[in-house]
Amino acid sequence: MNNQITVAAVAAAAQSASIEENLAILDDAARKAAAAGAELALFPELSATGFIPNHPPRNHTEWLRDVLGKAWQTAQPLNGTVVQGLIAISKSAGIFLAAGILENAGNVLHNTHVLVGEGKLWGYWRKMHIPVFEMPVYNGGDAVTVAETPLGRIGANVCFDVFLPESTRLLGVQNAEIVLFPFAADPDPLTPEGWYGWARGPLEARCAENAVFGVACNYRGEVEFAGVNQRFAGGAAIVGPDGSRLTSVEREMVVHTLERQWLLEARSRFEYTFRFRRPELYTTLAR
Repeated sequence: MNNQITVAAVAAAAQSASIEENLAILDDAARKAAAAGAELALFPELSATGFIPNHPPRNHTEWLRDVLGKAWQTAQPLNGTVVQGLIAISKSAGIFLAAGILENAGNVLHNTHVLVGEGKLWGYWRKMHIPVFEMPVYNGGDAVTVAETPLGRIGANVCFDVFLPESTRLLGVQNAEIVLFPFAADPDPLTPEGWYGWARGPLEARCAENAVFGVACNYRGEVEFAGVNQRFAGGAAIVGPDGSRLTSVEREMVVHTLERQWLLEARSRFEYTFRFRRPELYTTLAR
C-alpha cells in the first residue's frame, strides 16, 4: 500500500435498468470525487446496472418470470459495454473506481463489483452469500481474491457478505490492505445513520479482525423494476484497520486520506489476533 491514499465512498443514486443514465451519474460523481482529491472511488452495489427490488407484493410465480426476463435483458458480461464505459469514466476522471453490475456469466447471473483504473479492469468480486429475497435472481460467486493495484492490495465484500466473518477473512489471508464494502440496504430507520447502525457491528469487526481499511457506501434513492419499488437512504463512511470509524456518516460522499502507518500500527497491537491463528485446528469448520 502507498504511504498515503485518498479514497472516496460515494452513495450514488442509480436507477434500475437505466444503464446510460447510471453511467452519467457515476461519471459526474467520479469527477467530484477526483476534484476532492480522491484516487479511488467506491460506488454502491449494482450501481452501474441498477438494483432489482425483491419484495414483490403480487403473485410470486408471475413476478419471478417477469423479474428474471427483465434481469437477463439488463445483465452485462465482464467484457461488455458497461465495464468498458466504467473504464472510460475512470480514465477521463483520472481515478480508480469500483462499481456494481448485474453480471451475465453465461448461464447464471451474479451480483458483481468491478474495479477499474488506468484503462483496464483490475479485479471483480461476485457476491458470495445471497440473502433469501435475492436468491431467485443471483447465484453466489466463488471465493474472493485480492487485486494487486498501484494503490495497494484491494478486495471487496458485497453487502450481506460482511455479516459472515469468513468473507473478509478470505481477503485477510491474502494480505488485503483495503476492503471495499458496497451496500444496497434499507434497514429502519431509513436514514444514513440507520444504515450505518445496522452495518456497524460486522463492518467494524471485519476491519479490526483483519487489520484492513474499510470503505463503505450504501445505495441511495428509489428504484422500480418489474412492478416493485424499493427506497434507500444512502450513507457513506470509512473505517480504520483498528475498527474505528475515521469519518462521519454522510448521506452522499465522504473523502478521507488513508495512511499506511495506521495499518502497521494496527497490526502491531496485542488486539490484532491474526498472527495467533492456527488454521490446522479449523479444518472441521469447513467440513
